[in-house]
Amino acid sequence: MTTEARPPIPPFTVESASRKVRLAEDAWNTRDPDVVVRVYTEDTRWRNRSEFPFGREQVRAFLQRKWARELDYRLIKELWACDGPRIAVRFAYEWRDDSGQWFRSYGNENWEFTPQGLMARRYASINDLPIAEGQRLFKWPLGRRPDDHAGLSELGL
Repeated sequence: MTTEARPPIPPFTVESASRKVRLAEDAWNTRDPDVVVRVYTEDTRWRNRSEFPFGREQVRAFLQRKWARELDYRLIKELWACDGPRIAVRFAYEWRDDSGQWFRSYGNENWEFTPQGLMARRYASINDLPIAEGQRLFKWPLGRRPDDHAGLSELGL
């Protein structure tokens, strides 16, 4: 097992878990699989919809496929709960397909971390809602969500 550390590390407080959630959101908003996989263990286990990637290489391939399909992706994550090495998150993201149809995807994730702060487990449940372009709420420039942009609770999502 790797000894690299990815603070914050468990056991999590509400403050440190909230920081971990924002760091994850920031990484995913890069839409760069090489950036995102660095926070996972080499033998990470996932469930994402009907896919079950195992290990960083399968996760990297999964993310490459995801962002080739989900264009103009913008994500907001919010802490739901934390206990010891585990964090529960709710999230929403907006994206469009190659035909121009917009979607808002809603989901929940359960995360489990190693003592070094790497994510060993990620279990996600996600639902997609087609939306009109005028219904979009996540309109910041691609990349990191600005600090002054509303989160999920403030948006009423």
